[in-house]
Amino acid sequence: MLRTLIVGLGRAGAGLHLPVLLRLRRTAPGPFSAAPVLAVDPAVGGPPAGTAPELELLPSLAAARTRLDPARTVVHVCTPPRGRARLVAELAGLGFDRLILEKPLASDPADLAELAALVQHHRLQVAVVAPWLASTLTDRLTALVLGGSLGDLHRIAVRQHKPRFRRSLTTDGHPTAFDVELPHSLGVVLQLAGDAEVTAASCHDLRVAGRLHPALGGARLRLAHHSGVRSELVSDLTSPVRERRITLRFARGTAIGHYPGSADDEYAQLRVSARRSDRREVFADDSLGSYLHRSYVRFLAGPLPPEREFEPQLRAVRLLGAAKSLSGATADTSERELTCVH
Repeated sequence: MLRTLIVGLGRAGAGLHLPVLLRLRRTAPGPFSAAPVLAVDPAVGGPPAGTAPELELLPSLAAARTRLDPARTVVHVCTPPRGRARLVAELAGLGFDRLILEKPLASDPADLAELAALVQHHRLQVAVVAPWLASTLTDRLTALVLGGSLGDLHRIAVRQHKPRFRRSLTTDGHPTAFDVELPHSLGVVLQLAGDAEVTAASCHDLRVAGRLHPALGGARLRLAHHSGVRSELVSDLTSPVRERRITLRFARGTAIGHYPGSADDEYAQLRVSARRSDRREVFADDSLGSYLHRSYVRFLAGPLPPEREFEPQLRAVRLLGAAKSLSGATADTSERELTCVH
């Protein structure tokens, strides 16, 4: 069984990973040690309000090393992307090599290249948080594509909309709208349709209460997959409603899926329409729980080489980087105001 160390107790660490891990330890304890979850977060002086008694906060990674055997530990890296490579280097220096990295992986191409070099040099076993790839809905969509009952896949459209004002105004962990929702769906469309190139991309600013945050209002990108499929991913972070919808158009039918809108109601929906049939399903879809459980099981099964999961995720990040560059979201703030779509 594996111990857990969480690095970073912000929204991702304390709000997502910790409660899901504690629930899994009760309901599916197989790969998880019953020992307390340890955490390190230099940004806080104590555990965030409302965290569980099963969590023990330590002052440093070095202190965590004295309590943990790296060979039996999974580290959840839930800090913002800036400085991620330095943090991973410190973990590797302490012997920790089983890592679950939150997205976005890095804040700029230089940091990403440094992170990739570290992973390869130390042969780190890295899982990149991609809950939609462990989603029951994604599994069913994949089965439709592989099964061929609807013919060849032609197009994919994804809509990821939600109001995201408070976090965009008060945190800087996600530099652009390309870094918020789109990483989840990009991994799915690459799994469904194969590798691709970015053919178009745009973004718009977040303007609220007299304040401007360049490139954080929303983003759009189009992909030409090498298989011939075309995809369009759109995310509006100023939307008044939440929507996580994916539409697959086949030669002989259409599949429309809705991922759970939030952790408050973990149910997905799928409607498959063909010439002589139209069926709708609603089913439980705890994608983050499934993803973390699968990751721990994989770590227990043996070494997880970088080629297994990290490098495909690296490809997705590079595609997002190309989209940012094409949209102007990587320019200086003054330039972004001119190049982003208003």
